[in-house]
Amino acid sequence: MNKRIALISDIHGNLEGFNAVLEDISRHNVDMIYCLGDVIGYGPNPVECLEKAIQCSEFILMGNHEEAVLTGAFGFNPTAKEAVDWTRSQLKPSWLSLKKTKKRWEVLKNLSLSYSEDDYLFVHGSPRDPTMEYILKSDTEDLFGEVPEKIREIFGQFNKACFVGHTHTPGIITEDSKWYNIEDFDGVWECKPGERVVCNIGSVGQPRDKDNRSCYVVFDGKEICYHRIPYDFRKTQEKILRIKQLDNRNAERLEFGS
Repeated sequence: MNKRIALISDIHGNLEGFNAVLEDISRHNVDMIYCLGDVIGYGPNPVECLEKAIQCSEFILMGNHEEAVLTGAFGFNPTAKEAVDWTRSQLKPSWLSLKKTKKRWEVLKNLSLSYSEDDYLFVHGSPRDPTMEYILKSDTEDLFGEVPEKIREIFGQFNKACFVGHTHTPGIITEDSKWYNIEDFDGVWECKPGERVVCNIGSVGQPRDKDNRSCYVVFDGKEICYHRIPYDFRKTQEKILRIKQLDNRNAERLEFGS
C-alpha cells in the first residue's frame, strides 16, 4: 500500500468525538479516510455523523447498527434496540422529506459489507460475518495453547492484514493467536514481511477499553499507528440525557470508556 489512510469505526452518533478525531486526522497528512461502520447508534447525532462520514470518507462499510436501522434490531439488547429505533426515526425519510434526507437513506441502504485492497481486508466485525461477529481477546485463548479454530478460519480469509472494529476494544491479534493491547507496543505496530495480523482499530465514539478517549488508526503499509484523542464527552452526555428514547447508560459509559 503506497498511501497513508486513516481508519475510523464505531462513531455511534458521537459528534464531539468525531469532530475531535477529524481535527487530529487533518494533522497527519493522510491521503484518505476509510470508515468501518457503526457511524450511528447509541449517540445523539446520527444525522450529523452520517452526513460528515459520507463527506469525508472514501467509503463507509455496513456495521451492525446500520443493518439494524435498515432491517430490524434482531439480537440486540433492550438499550441498543431503543437506540436503533430512535436512530431510525431520525434517518428514515417520509414522502415529504427533503431530497438530501432521501439521498442519505439511499447511501445507508447501499453500504458495502467489506472492502479489499492490496491483500488487505476491511470489515466491520469479522471476515466470517462482516456485521455481527465479534473477534474478542477471549477468542485467542486455548486451554492447550493451540490456535483456536475460529482464529484459524479468520486468518484463512485474508493475505496480509484484516482491519476491524465492532468490539470497541483496540488491539492486534497475530497468526499464532496472541492478543496485544496497544500499550504492549506503545501504539505503533511495525508490519513485518510475511506477518499476518487482525487489527481492531478501536472506537471513535464509544471506547470500551477503560480509556474514554476516542481511538483511530493511521496505516501506511509499514506501520499501524494508534491515536487516542480526548474530546468533550460531557457535552455528548448532556445531549443523550435530553433524549428520553436513549438510555442514560449510553451517556454514563462515555466517562469511563466502558
